[in-house]
Amino acid sequence: MQARDERREHYGWGIPIASRWADCDAYGHVNNAIYYNWFDTALTTMAIERGVLRRPGGSIGLCIASGCEFLAPIEFPETIEARVRIGRIGDKSLRYEIALFRENQDVPAAVGHFTHVFVAPDTRRPVALTPEQKQAVKDLAPPLAAD
Repeated sequence: MQARDERREHYGWGIPIASRWADCDAYGHVNNAIYYNWFDTALTTMAIERGVLRRPGGSIGLCIASGCEFLAPIEFPETIEARVRIGRIGDKSLRYEIALFRENQDVPAAVGHFTHVFVAPDTRRPVALTPEQKQAVKDLAPPLAAD
């Protein structure tokens, strides 16, 4: 599917995020780097809420890949909704897919992805996701997203 074909309902979890004056570039638009900040805020909030990250004695997720397709400018003051789905549930990794939606619009202003590989905190060696971690995000994944 093309990024422009994505819609709000394709993403099962969301969080509102307000733009700040400091987020803007010289043209009055939110700077491209801020979009990545919003992606990270959304996926990390979702993962903490669902017990995928910050589990006592658990693994940590390290970002190994990310990307963004910018489709429309966001300005100040605006509150966007960052929406998250799981693109793939691997043995040791999760691919998060995130879209940013302007108020009252179902077409995204940006579509991106982050991939976390889960590692042991002390050795930084990859470790398998627990069944609980996989179950916590299964409802956000399309039917064939798991290995």
